[in-house]
Amino acid sequence: MQKARILFIAQEITPFLEETPMGKICRYLPQGIQERGKEIRTFMPRYGLINERRNQLHEVIRLSGMNLIIDDSDHPLIIKVASIQQARMQIYFIDNEDYFQRKFTITDKNGKFYKDNDERAIFFSRGVLETVKELGWAPDLVHCHGWITSLSPLYIKKAFKDNPLFTESKVITSLYDDDFYDKLSKDFAKKIVLDGISKEDLKHYKEGNYINMIKAAIDFSDALIISSEKINGEAEAYLKASGKPFLEFHSEETYVDAYNEFYDKILEIS
Repeated sequence: MQKARILFIAQEITPFLEETPMGKICRYLPQGIQERGKEIRTFMPRYGLINERRNQLHEVIRLSGMNLIIDDSDHPLIIKVASIQQARMQIYFIDNEDYFQRKFTITDKNGKFYKDNDERAIFFSRGVLETVKELGWAPDLVHCHGWITSLSPLYIKKAFKDNPLFTESKVITSLYDDDFYDKLSKDFAKKIVLDGISKEDLKHYKEGNYINMIKAAIDFSDALIISSEKINGEAEAYLKASGKPFLEFHSEETYVDAYNEFYDKILEIS
């Protein structure tokens, strides 16, 4: 019997960035899932503050070279990879000079939200899916971590749904305490559009903010996980009102087994 294939799309992963609860989950969860007999692929953005030499990142030439068009501008897609030796797993990094060269993650040195975070989120989610296409690797389940990944459920369920690699993919979104209070650009909804995405699909994106991105991710996911002890109250209420399967918060001691069992449950739903 073929191993279940799990694609992890992560906003941050330890040890490439300073350790956070999300980064720690996105480091140890894929390893734990792999050790429980599943096949994995893991992606994160190649933020400019990641030290390439120390972490031994190198470009994957055969996967790089595509251009993604966002708001009528071409942006080259560069794929890099690094290994976490003790976990026997690779991390793929989505890179681009326009979006991911600056030496900070989501905000600048003064804590100011980057004006192009909307395009960075679009580029990252699309870049992951285009790379998975190039790999020819069909994920049975996609697990998204962090708001910058929150467009992935929409793209998988709408823009990529007719691609045989993604037609059967189930999507789980984890909700964290990663709120931001800034507004994304007023053209956010327009920039998101790809073939297969309708005006109705974009209803939450008319006003680009954290809660609307999370609500849309909930709408286009098959199931949800509460991955922080406390999350945005409006997001939690929307999750519970959705009627979709969800997993309550689990501690560091129990979450890997709990998530693995939840994956199996969601994969069994036809």
